[in-house]
Amino acid sequence: MTFDRRIFNFAAGPATLPEEVLKQAADEMLNWRGLGTSVMEISHRSKEFMEVYEEVIQDLRTLMNIPDSYEILLLQGGGLGQNAAIPMNLMPLAKNGPQADFLVTGVWSEKSFKEAQKYGTANLAASSATEKFNTIPARSTWKLSSDAAYVHYCANETIGGVEFPDVPDVGDVPLVADISSNILSKEMDVNQCAVWFGGAQKNIGPSGVTIVIVRKDLLGKSMPITPTIWDWSVQANTQSMINTPPTFSIYMAGLGFKWLLKQGGVKVIEKRNQEKADLLYSFLDQSSLYENRVTKEYRSRMNVTFFLKDENLNAEFLAQSNAAGLVALRGHKAAGGMRASIYNAMPIEGVKALVEFMRDFERRA
Repeated sequence: MTFDRRIFNFAAGPATLPEEVLKQAADEMLNWRGLGTSVMEISHRSKEFMEVYEEVIQDLRTLMNIPDSYEILLLQGGGLGQNAAIPMNLMPLAKNGPQADFLVTGVWSEKSFKEAQKYGTANLAASSATEKFNTIPARSTWKLSSDAAYVHYCANETIGGVEFPDVPDVGDVPLVADISSNILSKEMDVNQCAVWFGGAQKNIGPSGVTIVIVRKDLLGKSMPITPTIWDWSVQANTQSMINTPPTFSIYMAGLGFKWLLKQGGVKVIEKRNQEKADLLYSFLDQSSLYENRVTKEYRSRMNVTFFLKDENLNAEFLAQSNAAGLVALRGHKAAGGMRASIYNAMPIEGVKALVEFMRDFERRA
């Protein structure tokens, strides 16, 4: 299927990007900043690229109000890479042997929990697996251990469409937040977590760069087995350039940050995201054909999951929505159903078009 226009892309990641960001990158592809070459072809240690790097760091500090007490790392390997790096860098903080607590509320936090078991004791402090990851366990049921190096949670579960409305309270234990799918989608108090991490491919830019925001006092505690590339202290001391960094992804992330600043920053985009989510959930709640199964107070504003009550209509729904230029609505294979990812770059016009299509499909079903 081909189109002669931009589609509305509801993919979970890599996801839709702002059109003006793509146009700027296209305009600069062959001759960036008058150098007669693209940004992908210059040295990562050149004066020109280091200016890009410094701007990216500063713009992210501005957007998230990140204090100087936190280091910002621009790494590779995605969230799965950090699932290994985090225990290797932080588990030694525990006094009685390497261990950490995990809040498992979906597929991604479950992956984090399982990976950490290779490096120490991973305590399952809470899990909503028996509820098919459609909710978040009540705080009163969490079984946090007395000597955890940290507590790990996923702020927004992309697959199940479950999001923590607030940063969980775990006392004085360092809190690690996977914000891969809701970074920069709403205001976050950086001081509430010791570590924030996430890939760029949902709310920022293309895949390839992983952002790690870590409190500086936690650096230099890694296990002896930690590979150099995963050692946060080494990366911090080399401006994340112990090896060649993903230069194009960093450049694109920078364009994404500039776009977001131009929109008015995170406060403005948060309001837009809430409007988009409210519009779609409001329609789902009054529908006789579609349903969302997530506990209302934990519904994701980024990844709206829904099911057709008559699943025999799934194939036709997807075929017709694709033909209408509303693409990538099939849910993840681990969850089934449908999923509309409505990240920062998804305009409200896209959500309105989706709702109108769904309403019309329901009338004809």
